[in-house]
Amino acid sequence: MECVLGIGGYFMRAADPASLGAWYRECLGLDADENGLWRQGAGPTVFATFESETEYFGSRTQQTMLNFRVRDLDAMLTQLRAKGADVAKETQDMEGVGRFGWATDPEGNRIEPPRFE
Repeated sequence: MECVLGIGGYFMRAADPASLGAWYRECLGLDADENGLWRQGAGPTVFATFESETEYFGSRTQQTMLNFRVRDLDAMLTQLRAKGADVAKETQDMEGVGRFGWATDPEGNRIEPPRFE
């Protein structure tokens, strides 16, 4: 059975993403790069703020999206489909970062299990 390895990212809507990101860096010492990549002992986690109008999370009412790191994205998406989850047909490759896929939980929350490089 494929299992999640940890949280791969946490994404938030913000009226002013740059200012909110700066606040986390300056006030909490979050050492994130310009893409939001924050390296932790257990593995990479992306910390990114998004425009308040983003459609990236799916539903406009969803304010955040959990991103779980996985070892094998295809195996995880196949497993989710086999369990009846609503899984997006497309995946996305982001050069230098990894490969991403999406599914929706039973409550309608979009999640993103990626395979980081």
